[in-house]
Amino acid sequence: MDYKAAFQDAVERVRSEGRYRVFADLKRHRGEFPRATWTSPEGVESDVVVWCSNDYLGQGQNPVVLDAMTSAIDAHGSGSGGTRNISGTNHSHVELEAELADLHGKEAALVFTSGYVSNEATLSTLYKILPGLIIFSDAQNHASMIAGIRAGGGEKHVFRHNDLAHLEALLAAAPADAPKLIAFESVYSMDGDIADLPGTVALAKRYGAMTYLDEVHAVGMYGRRGGGVAERDGVMDQIDICEGTLGKAFGVMGGYIAADAVIVDAIRSYASGFIFTTSLPPALTAGAAASVRWLKDHNEIRVAHQERGATLKRMMAEAGLPVMPSQSHIVPVLVGDPVHTKLVSDLLLSDHGIYVQPINYPTVARGTERLRFTPTPFHTDEMMRDLVDAMSKLWSRCNVARLGGYAA
Repeated sequence: MDYKAAFQDAVERVRSEGRYRVFADLKRHRGEFPRATWTSPEGVESDVVVWCSNDYLGQGQNPVVLDAMTSAIDAHGSGSGGTRNISGTNHSHVELEAELADLHGKEAALVFTSGYVSNEATLSTLYKILPGLIIFSDAQNHASMIAGIRAGGGEKHVFRHNDLAHLEALLAAAPADAPKLIAFESVYSMDGDIADLPGTVALAKRYGAMTYLDEVHAVGMYGRRGGGVAERDGVMDQIDICEGTLGKAFGVMGGYIAADAVIVDAIRSYASGFIFTTSLPPALTAGAAASVRWLKDHNEIRVAHQERGATLKRMMAEAGLPVMPSQSHIVPVLVGDPVHTKLVSDLLLSDHGIYVQPINYPTVARGTERLRFTPTPFHTDEMMRDLVDAMSKLWSRCNVARLGGYAA
């Protein structure tokens, strides 16, 4: 077999569909977020404004976070030294997990190397701990949740996105005495919609199910202290397992779960994705702890963040751009074609110094390709006007429909 040709054919299939991904070579500059330097494929450098960062609150530039990280390197060195079980548990891990448990009002927390790993490892492990477990999963759940449920190998049912009537029908049809878990997200990152947390919790109680809530696009940004939508909606104490990330609003890296101490202890003891991997280094865990702690006390950054998102949606809608309905800080703009989406993205970067990545299949369904903007408290009105002006020009130049089924 010509192995190399097989790999080349796989890449060419992606190219032929217009959804081949090209990484932008960026240099972020301390203290200047969201500005950065882009190095083109030809090696030419130019200044750009980043519009698609998941560093939603600019915490990756917060001096409090940076000072904690550099202090940790000075005090402890670079690496963690191993897995958590073998010399890799540093005091900053303990402090971070205490901060996260407090953030979510839970007895304990457990830090993983990424949000993907925390979802995959935890959900797959629950099948080991709860024989006969049935997981009910929202159709739009993240790939890491899907991977964890599949890896667990147990029974699962997928309910239509945010459709509580369908979820209840599936719950009612399941054996009453079987262990059950509802796995869902609070903020869905591609459409920017938000789940009905009180309604889901009520169904879980009615049918004796546990709840597993992915808050990766909400922690730090919603709730009085940044505990997420569950805190905002007053149902934190009724969520059994909260999962979050340290790599978005908190501006660092890593993932975690927070739950009752016995749940965390069981996952810690059984999850291969936790047991057999080197832990995060002290610089990251110290920085994350400082970020979590700081955001608990600074609700004004969340208020500013929501205002920026609302302002950009309004400006785009007024310009006739097809902003998709969004209940959150995420601003998706429908294009509906992978080739046009990439073309607009490329021209925004090369001609206007605006960086936003095209979102194509399989991240979103075919025919719903889009540009996904994530305004932060540091995106100014001037930046927004420049963006809307550039988008308006390119929408005409690239012959993209201004209005469609998703238009605001």
